[in-house]
Amino acid sequence: MSTAFLEIVELSDGRIVLRRADDEEALVTLEFSSDARAFLNEQHVEVAKAMLSVGLQMAGRMAEGDFQDAERVLH
Repeated sequence: MSTAFLEIVELSDGRIVLRRADDEEALVTLEFSSDARAFLNEQHVEVAKAMLSVGLQMAGRMAEGDFQDAERVLH
């Protein structure tokens, strides 16, 4: 991925996207259900920021070869 600045944007339809600052195309899209939004007391944007931050950190570690291919359980 290029080193362009990335931005997190909430679109008018409620989806949250990660994209390059100079491009409209989404690199990652997150969508929370109405139940999830209610559960999070409408703090879904903060949760999305945290999710994307951890994902970018992990991608960076993988690119540097610091990520061990461990067995992962997805819940």
